[in-house]
Amino acid sequence: MTDDRGLDALDVALLAALEDHPRAGVLELSRLTGVARGTVSARLQRMEDAGVVTGYGPDVDVRAAGFGVQAFVTLEIAQGAIDDVRQDLERIPGVLEAHATTGSGDVLCRVAADSHEALQQILVDLNRSSAVVRSTSVVALSELVRWRTRPLLASRAAPDAGRSGMRRAPGADDAGAP
Repeated sequence: MTDDRGLDALDVALLAALEDHPRAGVLELSRLTGVARGTVSARLQRMEDAGVVTGYGPDVDVRAAGFGVQAFVTLEIAQGAIDDVRQDLERIPGVLEAHATTGSGDVLCRVAADSHEALQQILVDLNRSSAVVRSTSVVALSELVRWRTRPLLASRAAPDAGRSGMRRAPGADDAGAP
């Protein structure tokens, strides 16, 4: 990483190579990016230490795993009850993620279930929390944009930073390059 402001082009290329080839080792990543193995190792370690890379586990598609009913639930919670609601949410297996938010609601949850009946039970469980004052849910019909980070990271990466011999990431285009 070039400094505290973000990632450079080599960092983004390494992340893109890992995304495209999640089982690749350091030698393969070196080949894909056109930089030395030591450089790859050092860059990955630096990104891990900085908390940019948080793991190498498999990405799981919950729909393919049998949990095809998903919803987003907005919770309004009692004043100062964020820690209590966090503990309650962590006890419900169907809660995939939850975020404290601004606006009319206090917490936005993404939940998944294997049926509408199971979704209803998750909603009942959410409302059993003493911290929850009200909930509103919307069922997700389809996913339009999958979770992604590459376009965001690439938009801020300094194009000239990193190794000059580095190959461009597969699929990178030169549109808008000076």
